[in-house]
Amino acid sequence: MATFRVSTFVAAPPERVFAAWTDLDRFPEWIGGVTRVTDRIGPIDQAGSRYTVWFGRMASPTEILAVERPWHIRTRFGNAILKGESEVTFTAEGKGTRIHQEFMTRGFIAGIFGRLFAMGSYRGSFRGELETFRKLVESEAPESS
Repeated sequence: MATFRVSTFVAAPPERVFAAWTDLDRFPEWIGGVTRVTDRIGPIDQAGSRYTVWFGRMASPTEILAVERPWHIRTRFGNAILKGESEVTFTAEGKGTRIHQEFMTRGFIAGIFGRLFAMGSYRGSFRGELETFRKLVESEAPESS
């Protein structure tokens, strides 16, 4: 099992960041290659809920393992090239939120692909997706008074 970590600061409160992170309909806007999300069973903020993320014709069944709104979410995901778990924490920091995401891959092939996705900040990399997410949330945050 390989572990990869990424982090960023989002200039928005944890509640807004968590809501955007768990909006399955918005995954294609910030997760590279996602074309749709189907097979939703249960609410996104409840352990045991499930959904399938599609990367073209490749399905990635996902299960919510643990969740504490708006501070934490842990999922198990998997397809032919990348499978494992993702643990994300949302920490209030000043007037924003620090996101820490950790990917724990399962299997040799997933470890290789995890390493490729962990390198650099290109669109589709772990860091690239996190930065795309940050920009998305910040562009929608109301201006401070």
